[in-house]
Amino acid sequence: MNTSDSPSPQRRYNTRLGLFLFLVYLTLYTGFVLINAFAADKMETIVLAGLNLAIVYGFGLIVFAIVLALIYGLMCRKDPAELTETAEAATTQGDSK
Repeated sequence: MNTSDSPSPQRRYNTRLGLFLFLVYLTLYTGFVLINAFAADKMETIVLAGLNLAIVYGFGLIVFAIVLALIYGLMCRKDPAELTETAEAATTQGDSK
């Protein structure tokens, strides 16, 4: 376990990655809110299969949030201490059999 006050490089990477993905999502969500606030009539425009922009954009935001969560999960790095603990636990379980 990292006992120093400074976070490990992996944690800094994970934090930067999470903040970057959050800002990407925040930008798209801000666009959704601004369109609703200042050009609400545009949200009534039919854009896809008889669905209006509000429905398509809203569901798109939900799907995009899930995609970003999957990307974050795949790109996150584990701390070396966590990897060591996992390896030790696997070795201990293997020895007990």
